[in-house]
Amino acid sequence: MSFDVSQNKDNAELLALFAKGNRLSTISLTSRLAPIIFSQAFYMLNNSADAEDVTQDALLQLWKIAPKWDPNRAQITTWLYRVTSNLCIDRFRKSKRLSSEEMPEVIDKTPDVDQKMQLMARSKALYAGLKILPDRQRQAIVLRHLEELSNPDISEIMEISIEAVESLIARGKRSLVTTLTPQKKALGLNND
Repeated sequence: MSFDVSQNKDNAELLALFAKGNRLSTISLTSRLAPIIFSQAFYMLNNSADAEDVTQDALLQLWKIAPKWDPNRAQITTWLYRVTSNLCIDRFRKSKRLSSEEMPEVIDKTPDVDQKMQLMARSKALYAGLKILPDRQRQAIVLRHLEELSNPDISEIMEISIEAVESLIARGKRSLVTTLTPQKKALGLNND
C-alpha cells in the first residue's frame, strides 16, 4: 500500500500539483474543500440539491483557475468562500425571479417531536428572515453566524472593510429582530 503524499500538502500545493496533471491532488482537495463549500451553500440557500450544484460549480471554477493560481494573493478557502457566496446570490436571485414559493421545511433528526417541530419552525422563520435581507447583509450574517468566520475573513471574502462587515451584520441583525419579534411567542422564544 503506497503512502498518499498529498495528505501532508497544503491546499495551494495540492492545487499546483493538480495544475501539473496530478489527479490524486484532485481527490485530496475535493475531500477537504467540498464539505466547506456545501455547508456555506446550504446555509445560504437552505436546499441540499442547490448546495450540491453550487459545490460542483465552485470546484469547477477552482480547477479552471488552477494553472494561474497565485498562492501569495489569497488563500484558496477565502477565494472559495467568495465564489460560493457569489454563486449562491446568483442562484437565490434566479429562484426569486422564477418562483415565490415558500422555502422547504428543514428536516431535523431530533427524536423528540415537540423539539423537532419547534426547531423546524425556528429554522423556517430564520431562513424566511434571511431571505428578505439584502444580499450583502444576508451574506455577512451567514458567514459570521452560521459559518462562524471572523470579521477580517469576511472582509477579505466580501472585499470590503471590517467596519463595513460590522455594519452589514448589525443592520442584518436589526432587520432579523424586527422580522422575527412578532413570531417570538409562537417560536417559543419568550425568554430568549
